[in-house]
Amino acid sequence: MPYPPFSISETTTYPATFEEDLAAYKAAGVDGIGIWEFKLPKGQDARSIEALRASGLKATICVPEVPCIMPDAYFREPRDPMDRRKELCASIRRFAAFDLVGVMVLAGAPGDDPVQDRRTIVDGLKAAADTAGEVGVELGFEAIRKDAGSLIWTLPETLGLLEDIGAPNLRVIFDAWHFWDLPGIVDDLRKYADRFICIQVNDRRRPRSWADRLLPGDGDLDLPAFFGALDAGGFKGWYDLEVFSDDGRWAEAYPDSVYKLKPVDVAKRGVAGFRKAWDERKAPAAQK
Repeated sequence: MPYPPFSISETTTYPATFEEDLAAYKAAGVDGIGIWEFKLPKGQDARSIEALRASGLKATICVPEVPCIMPDAYFREPRDPMDRRKELCASIRRFAAFDLVGVMVLAGAPGDDPVQDRRTIVDGLKAAADTAGEVGVELGFEAIRKDAGSLIWTLPETLGLLEDIGAPNLRVIFDAWHFWDLPGIVDDLRKYADRFICIQVNDRRRPRSWADRLLPGDGDLDLPAFFGALDAGGFKGWYDLEVFSDDGRWAEAYPDSVYKLKPVDVAKRGVAGFRKAWDERKAPAAQK
């Protein structure tokens, strides 16, 4: 049985360059690449697009340098939401030339006035969706865990935010790291499978920090249950491997960081772990 389309987000091989990622992912036999804008050389987009096409990989969920309307602990600058909105819209226009699946957007961290912050986020993401519509791009909104500092952190809140924004080109990114322990998440994956643009795949086991994520199969997440629910719900989109694994660049230099491995080895292990979990996927229990 063929596997679903599978890509690798460039954070998974963070130290490598864009062209090194293309080579590693192609060698591992994946279908696509989730491009992070910080890896694209400035002023060389034509060359980067040519390299992408030559690799045969599809650009999937691509991440701007400023993806969120409000600043958060990772995407800190600029501080002003209007400046952030302008940079996000510029990145959406830039990414459009890469013929991608979608651009990732986030809410950001709450400030002193959550009500006003939510209005700011809604307005900002409406503007981003309008820009994306002008250039024929879809957006994927990703919620972040509450303990990581996020204004939006559950699937119902995410769907409510999308309703308020009202943009037909804005869908949901499900990240196993952030959503794995939400009540009823397996049922929700089946129920809302058509609302997802992408499923971000990773694993976790007693994380030492937010940047201590594992390759699929190396942790305790019930990925086969997630995949079974999505399959039962009719999800036909992309699965995207996204792993942060601190090698000292953020806070801790973990001796077992995947960033210390060769990119091609990380890619091959990621593919193998995903396919094993997919082969073991579980149909959700019948609803009573």
